[in-house]
Amino acid sequence: MRRALVTGGNRGIGLAIAQGLADRGFEVVIGARSAKAGQDAAEQVGASAVELDVANPESIARAVQAIGAVDVLVNNAGILGTGGLLDDPQDFAASMAVMVHGPYLLMHHLTPHMVAQGYGRVVNVSSGWGAFSDGVNGPASYGVAKAALNALTVASARTLPANVKVNAMCPGWVRTRMGGGGANRSPEQGADTAIWLGNLEDTGPTGKFFKDRKEIYW
Repeated sequence: MRRALVTGGNRGIGLAIAQGLADRGFEVVIGARSAKAGQDAAEQVGASAVELDVANPESIARAVQAIGAVDVLVNNAGILGTGGLLDDPQDFAASMAVMVHGPYLLMHHLTPHMVAQGYGRVVNVSSGWGAFSDGVNGPASYGVAKAALNALTVASARTLPANVKVNAMCPGWVRTRMGGGGANRSPEQGADTAIWLGNLEDTGPTGKFFKDRKEIYW
């Protein structure tokens, strides 16, 4: 049975990804900043949970030690900053910590096992707001962080062997706490491409950017 870690998996898109992977027979571990929220979500989808703050390297190290090896890593956790890009250095640092440095450290810790066993899938939940083709037009530091996550996707896919696949995806505008109630997509719709990439066949792509299972421009 494949094991998958989904960060920020206690609600929204992350919870839908966790549910989708569990429904497909994966042993799923939900990473959440709140141990209680993670456990409540895990019970809901038939998974387990680990306390994990992706902005904190020590929390990442503890979580990795607690859960051991995984076959699939879904870097889903994200934050939406406020204000202008150059207004608040702390906001910028937080965005980069959650959406770039945290995913990098999780990949650093977890991909060696994937390489050793000759199989792995890394899914970086990104956004069209981080695409240069769309003007990197996300609010505050969000777009810049997602653009950096896209760059991490490309560079790490080039670094890792082809049987450890690293891809990014855009879920679209989703009805979550971040997206708001007026969004035009359900969490399940937003999660579909991430679930597909997490269960990608051996001949599937790596180092690409997808929405609705179709490749899109960086």
